[in-house]
Amino acid sequence: MRIQIRHQMSVTPPPGTSNMVLQVLATPRSGPTQKVEDWSIAMEGFAEAGVFTDAYGNVAQLVNVSRPEGNYLITISGVVDTNDRHGVLGKLTGEPVPALFKRQTALTKVPVSLYGKFRNAKDSRIDVLHALMARVGETLATVKPAPAAPTQSQSQSQSSEGGSQSQSQSSGTDQSEAQMLANGEAIEAAVAPAEDVLPLPPASDYAHAFIGAARGLDIPARFVTGYLLGDEDTPASFHAWAEAYDEGLGWIGFDPMLQLCPTDRHVRMVIGLDALTAQPIRVVPAGDGVVEVDVSVTRAE
Repeated sequence: MRIQIRHQMSVTPPPGTSNMVLQVLATPRSGPTQKVEDWSIAMEGFAEAGVFTDAYGNVAQLVNVSRPEGNYLITISGVVDTNDRHGVLGKLTGEPVPALFKRQTALTKVPVSLYGKFRNAKDSRIDVLHALMARVGETLATVKPAPAAPTQSQSQSQSSEGGSQSQSQSSGTDQSEAQMLANGEAIEAAVAPAEDVLPLPPASDYAHAFIGAARGLDIPARFVTGYLLGDEDTPASFHAWAEAYDEGLGWIGFDPMLQLCPTDRHVRMVIGLDALTAQPIRVVPAGDGVVEVDVSVTRAE
């Protein structure tokens, strides 16, 4: 599916600022789930930006603006051709070792009640990860609630040139509504963002909770920012989800807010330990911070 994106943000530095520096993490890479056909970032000073690869394998730019005045506009636009691999990215070359993504951060700390029941599970890692996704959705009252039945089953398959691979899930729920509410409030408090990581998409709480639970089980997991093409149930948006590592399949995406693995409606942009390390724009001095002006995600002709 060819998806067209246009995302505008603005920054207003404090009055009298002599120099403003922006770190830009807004350049997606082509990979198993997508091909970047066209991509551009428009802002003052971007042509002279320093380009480097950050610690997580993202393309990053440092933009220096001398004597900025008034509202500073950043426009990200492009076309990406996506394909549905049922969330499976595989083992990607040139990336950091998965163990890097076992480290908990302030944004990914969650109560042990979210994942403790899975510590001695006999299920495969894939089954545990799907069960964690369901658990996060139930606990944080996801926009697509899990069925009321005590058992939920889901199967997903992915085919590649080298053969076929599959994912399966089965999980049960054993909490009362009051317990879930209490856990949900605790998780929301634990993953509440600091002021310097705003604006965050609403899905960030779900991604942080899933990542924290996976890391609590010693499973590498990471935060992903990107874009979501809307459908009849979900509006188009700047979006966030998670990826977790399986020794057999490699990296697999999980979108706990939508309760599914990423599809061809997801455009993957950058990864990090959490939202702080995967922000598209960070600015010093912060002033009023980064403000989202407009985001458009549509099917390209």
